[in-house]
Amino acid sequence: MLELGEDYPEIRDAIRRICADYPGAYWRDLEAREAYPTEFVEALTYAGYLSVLIPSEYGGAGLPLRAASVILEEIHASGCNAGACHAQMYIMGTLLRHGSEEQKGYYLPKIASGELRLQAFGVTEPSTGSDTTSLKTRALRDGAEYVINGQKVWTSRAFHSDLMLLLARTTPQDQVRKKTEGLSVFLVDMRKARGNGLEIRPLKAMINHNTTEVFFDNLRVPARNLIGEEGKGFRYILDGMNAERILIASETLGDGRWFTNTAKAYASERVVFGRAIGQNQGVQFPIARAYAELVGAEMVLRRACALFASGRPCGEDANIAKLLSSEAAWHAAEACLQTHGGFGFAREYDVERKWRETRLMQIAPISTNLILAYVAEHVLGMPRSY
Repeated sequence: MLELGEDYPEIRDAIRRICADYPGAYWRDLEAREAYPTEFVEALTYAGYLSVLIPSEYGGAGLPLRAASVILEEIHASGCNAGACHAQMYIMGTLLRHGSEEQKGYYLPKIASGELRLQAFGVTEPSTGSDTTSLKTRALRDGAEYVINGQKVWTSRAFHSDLMLLLARTTPQDQVRKKTEGLSVFLVDMRKARGNGLEIRPLKAMINHNTTEVFFDNLRVPARNLIGEEGKGFRYILDGMNAERILIASETLGDGRWFTNTAKAYASERVVFGRAIGQNQGVQFPIARAYAELVGAEMVLRRACALFASGRPCGEDANIAKLLSSEAAWHAAEACLQTHGGFGFAREYDVERKWRETRLMQIAPISTNLILAYVAEHVLGMPRSY
């Protein structure tokens, strides 16, 4: 039995204190300069909150996924954004579960201490998008090295990460029995690779996520940087997808909390025609409905965390949690913007910034439609749609 309420209260309080040092003005300044929140990321790193999933023997806290979920939720509920550093949490599982003892012993302590950043995730390509098994980036074995050629897109944080988790095809698709075979995962040291076969170009976008395009031109990567077995990489990446869904759902849940709290405060204070606008049901109801949706999404999210921690199948709950929380957060964002009226578009209120950030979650890291396709096929047993 789980007593409902705020779990991990000490972690929540600590995250709130850290976030209090990074108010809206900090994020608005970063966005104006298209800059990376280095100070914020360092504060989380040195306080140990980005290494909570790393086992204690490697210098981390060894906490369950729910602890990481709480950290990301509180960051977003405080008006901050974890997009600059959340990838380290959800791609960590590939190294933890499938990395060799030598790889884990070398990299994990350095990641836990902040000496190395594992923030870049090279999967999506411009010509294939969500059709991951059709990616074109190739890695060919050449003695003690792999030679990599290809391109990735929407690779956020590449300029600010030391390591990249890269998915590439090692066997052509027409030479494998299943299209999910022949893909491999590599840990690329970008400090050595840049200028030696790796080029990174900024990709300007609606929100300040420091996203990039990455180009590989005969990049040589040591064979010892292959994670797990050659050709099994797609399964390794899939292993981390449920964790990714859960953690992104946690962020959107936090966004929804920020929007509802901000909207109700403004509606209670803003007086028009001699009365607080929050007295009007046309203002109340959208906020109240968004709050109700967030409560429902949180229950599914907590169940997904519990199933993940117990090692039981959690794909249904992880995907539905991401779907429900992202939509609840978007409804809360719309209600908050509408409540603020014209002031919602004024940058000093931070509503428009958070509104843009939350809209992304309908598309990334997996679109709402792909989740619905998953539920239709794998949960309801309907014919595969693609």
